[in-house]
Amino acid sequence: SPVAETFRVIQGAVSEEYVRATQGVFQFELSGDDGGTWYIDLKTKGGSAGFGKPPVTADVVMSMSSADFVKMFTGKLKPIVAFMSGKLSVKSDMVLAMSLEKML
Repeated sequence: SPVAETFRVIQGAVSEEYVRATQGVFQFELSGDDGGTWYIDLKTKGGSAGFGKPPVTADVVMSMSSADFVKMFTGKLKPIVAFMSGKLSVKSDMVLAMSLEKML
């Protein structure tokens, strides 16, 4: 699926450097095809990404459609545009949420 493939790519891109620089855990609540709960852990040693709840409590929870998520991570939808147009809702640490953009 496009969502699972996107998370595979993210998992491959996660590095110690990103983890050190970011120190955040992101949970995604995706609706639509391949929806559900997914996460990117940029806090725990080595970092990780995948399906399900993160291994530790999320610092940021983002809700959006799976189609928009894939667009955002493939550079076809800017996160700020998604947020401003109501396609993306962010709970909690907005500054930390913005730090994820450098990984895109």
